[in-house]
Amino acid sequence: MQNLINQVQELKQGKVKETIDNRIAEFKEFVKSDSDRLFSELCFCILTANFNAERSIKIQENIDEGFCNLSREKLASKLKELGHRFPNTRASYIAEARPCINALKKILNNKNEPETREWLVKNVKGLGYKEASHFLRNIGKKNLAIIDFHILDILEANDLIKKPKTKTLTKSKYLGIENTLRQLAEKLNLNLAELDLYLWYLETGKILK
Repeated sequence: MQNLINQVQELKQGKVKETIDNRIAEFKEFVKSDSDRLFSELCFCILTANFNAERSIKIQENIDEGFCNLSREKLASKLKELGHRFPNTRASYIAEARPCINALKKILNNKNEPETREWLVKNVKGLGYKEASHFLRNIGKKNLAIIDFHILDILEANDLIKKPKTKTLTKSKYLGIENTLRQLAEKLNLNLAELDLYLWYLETGKILK
């Protein structure tokens, strides 16, 4: 663990810190957005499951308001045109999630982040713990971990976990790894939202969202 702590501490002393601080500030402002913009961010996180985050960002920018108003068929066609790996399935998930648009603001006012995540996982098809955590981080929540393969790889490389053999993490496994990340965050005086961006940068050299 100490080697990883040292690497993050070094980043905290450089230019990367300013970029990450700015991104966290952007996330905090996002929760003030209207319901349609919040729903667009929810759709972005639905798109990222088993797919590339950067390509999902480009798709989100292209479709924009279409997440709210395109028919399921037209949305699937658009996702296919833009190169998504699962156009039909993701279009169905997004269409089925539309009834929760007006409820998002109320739901997100809940300060109990794990409870809000549980609601999203149970009520929005296509969101697992990773995607729900990603969405909540992107709209300003700070204390949930986004555990994707990049994070698993860096934790295993530093002997903090043994990487699971299956792609899908059970709830108990997810929460166990999240607890490991929380301990690491505490040692670095970071919250989990900040730690995720630092670890992602260490693993990929990029800071996305």
